[in-house]
Amino acid sequence: MDDKKNERFSQPGESINDEGQPIGTRRRGDILENAILQSAWDELNEVGYAHLTMEKVAIRAKTNKAAVYRRWPNKAKLVVAAIIKHVPRPTNFSPDTGDLRNDVLILLHGIAKPMQAIGAETIHGLMVEYHGNDLSSTLPQMMQPRSEDKLTTAIITILKNAEKRGEVNLKKISAQVISLPVDLLRYKLLTTHDPISDQAVTEIVDDIFLPLVLV
Repeated sequence: MDDKKNERFSQPGESINDEGQPIGTRRRGDILENAILQSAWDELNEVGYAHLTMEKVAIRAKTNKAAVYRRWPNKAKLVVAAIIKHVPRPTNFSPDTGDLRNDVLILLHGIAKPMQAIGAETIHGLMVEYHGNDLSSTLPQMMQPRSEDKLTTAIITILKNAEKRGEVNLKKISAQVISLPVDLLRYKLLTTHDPISDQAVTEIVDDIFLPLVLV
């Protein structure tokens, strides 16, 4: 029968059946899925992406392996679902504090914080799952700027506000420079196994971006 209708979770004193499924009150739908996603997130934080398995997640969630695989066909999709549920989405709004440096820092920190929460090891594990072991072959395509990139659009809005204050001349700033802060974050994410630190964000802004755009 459908595991959504018959999946059970254990209570104190209850045992697990021959299929590895605790005998007790039934769980279904969102309740079961939330329990699995919470277990996946906890497992990810405890053992890391490389050592996370669907079986261990099922055991932690007190369900059977089939219930997990029925909803998420592989580890990568399960981990992505857990990340979406537990990690805030990157910032893509345009701060307007009255200072170009502050605005860019706020935007980039809003992008970096979720990456820090996920962790470099998990991000690289997911990239290998989706793009294969030879990330260098897909790097140029992944780094290609997109004209409708929301983050690049946010940078443009920040620069337009700065232009009104006389900080920059937008006509003298090329599209490559405009997308540079976000591109550099992507580059660090794709090519290193280190988390994107607050210091790295500050260096991108102070040492690279601002000298190129300030009048």
